[in-house]
Amino acid sequence: MEKTVFGGGRNGLNNRVVTPEEWLIARKQLLVKEKELTRRRDQLNAERRELPWVMIDKDYVFEGPDGKVTLAGLFGKHSQLVIRHFMFGPEWKEGCPGCSFAADNMEGSLIHLDNHDISYVTVSRANIGQIEAFKKRMGWGGRWVSSLDNDFNYDFHVSFTADAVKSGQAYYNYTVQNVGIDERDGVSVFYRDDNGDIFHTYSTFGRGSEELLATYMLLDLTPKGRNELNDQRDWVRHHDKYKEVPADSCCHSQKGTVRP
Repeated sequence: MEKTVFGGGRNGLNNRVVTPEEWLIARKQLLVKEKELTRRRDQLNAERRELPWVMIDKDYVFEGPDGKVTLAGLFGKHSQLVIRHFMFGPEWKEGCPGCSFAADNMEGSLIHLDNHDISYVTVSRANIGQIEAFKKRMGWGGRWVSSLDNDFNYDFHVSFTADAVKSGQAYYNYTVQNVGIDERDGVSVFYRDDNGDIFHTYSTFGRGSEELLATYMLLDLTPKGRNELNDQRDWVRHHDKYKEVPADSCCHSQKGTVRP
């Protein structure tokens, strides 16, 4: 027999409480929708791989811990390159907590990407000294370079001038909008052919990059979901700050509220 329990030991979660048989009926109904979503995701992934490409004809030179490195150099031995646009500006005291959450998720995946012809590199406008210090603090091992001295972040629309931020007329996520901050996040993908030509094949921004993160997907399976407060990512903090009193989230902590 169905019963509904409010509050109490369930911490305010008001889901119906039913018999195992009734739960199975509801679960199978949801499974139909889940399978449809899986099929639609497969189709979308195939369409993504069929997108046209744009040749990169600009020379980008980044600053790495060992000196200068070109965009071609970021590929290393691979033909595919995934760049994580990490929110960390030259005037910021630390990297974005939300982007840090993404970096935590990716650490264990790097060896797998390396063995699937993919180079994964993080890029920020912070100088290489800031990057190396923050990377050491967070205990990350992936490759991270600075784009402070080139136009890469601006060309890929993840960094914005003070005038663009102030006017609310910045171009981000394929539309002109009020970004509220001088740095935003995203992922861009590139391919290098046998002639050494480099092509931009795909970019996604804001919530578009969430499917890269296994922790997001796992949280979505739980009763509390992502445990978000007021539709913001206030629960996301640097992994060395979880015992601290919550401060404003990533996107609040630097220069204003952001919800992609």
